[in-house]
Amino acid sequence: MAPAGDLLSDPEIAQAYEDVRSDKSPLTWLVLKYASATSDSLTLAKTGEGEISQVCEELADDEAAYAYVRMKLGNDEYSERTKFVFVVWAGPQTKIMRKAKMSFQSGQVKQVIRTYAVEIQTSDKRELDADAVTMKLRKAMGANCKSIFFFLLSAFYPPLKLQSICWMSFFLWLICVNLFSNFFF
Repeated sequence: MAPAGDLLSDPEIAQAYEDVRSDKSPLTWLVLKYASATSDSLTLAKTGEGEISQVCEELADDEAAYAYVRMKLGNDEYSERTKFVFVVWAGPQTKIMRKAKMSFQSGQVKQVIRTYAVEIQTSDKRELDADAVTMKLRKAMGANCKSIFFFLLSAFYPPLKLQSICWMSFFLWLICVNLFSNFFF
């Protein structure tokens, strides 16, 4: 196995990674592609300032690529957080040998692209839909307010919004704590 330095010899890759991570830089994503169909070295194919949908436009069905995306998410304007997504893309028409090499080369790429909340390995662009990625990030954050209770409650009361359900669960929790504290103490 070649060292990570050989695979990622392009000096622009590390700089683009730092730019995407920086709040001071307008860049929000980067795409790494193999230099040629037979090469094992990666080059910085493109960077951009837009959404993950723009990253999808750069991923062809017959190639392998890696992407790194900065996304902002939150429940409101005051609780906005920045999270990062690492994408391992092997298009549906990518050659078998390239896919096989990617299985161990992605570990080398992770030596440079180190910090991310979610890794998505896919050959289907639908998995890179903004809503699907946001849901994966929310689940990874652990602050996803939906549980089986909310699922069942929303099944019986579909017009309820998530915030209403969260408040209802909070009050239900308070009632339970009150009841059980009187029972045990």
